[in-house]
Amino acid sequence: MIVEIEVDETAWKDLSDPEALLRRAAQATEAAVGRDLSDAVLTISLASDDEVAQLNQHWRNKTGPTNVLSFPAAPDMPLPPGEPRPLGDIILAAGVVTNEAARQNKSLEHHLVHLAVHGILHIMDYDHINEAQASEMESLEIDILNVLGIADPYRSNV
Repeated sequence: MIVEIEVDETAWKDLSDPEALLRRAAQATEAAVGRDLSDAVLTISLASDDEVAQLNQHWRNKTGPTNVLSFPAAPDMPLPPGEPRPLGDIILAAGVVTNEAARQNKSLEHHLVHLAVHGILHIMDYDHINEAQASEMESLEIDILNVLGIADPYRSNV
């Protein structure tokens, strides 16, 4: 998978080398799902809360920012010969992610990786609409994070 990363340097100034974190998250997710995505490009944007709030309002008709938005690309999109197939876009909101990490007693890096994995799984057609789907997706997230040396994000941090 080709991973393109865009970082709002002002909003995400507290992270050192977010690109490396996100590339590892994408590679581990691709490996865990077992799909060959070598011909696909994924875009991950580390954005400000304002940017995410605008997207959330426009595309989901919801007010305010959310931690992560996932926009899968249309699978039947016509492409010029030799062009990588777009997989989709993941957008993460700096303030929301930072505040959640602090409230949940997690490192910003670990929380960012978890949310990136979560968003990438959505791009790959995983969801948590019902309990069975949620259980499958959470289990996969836990396995992927374990490979990356990150503790189960769903267990209490007491």
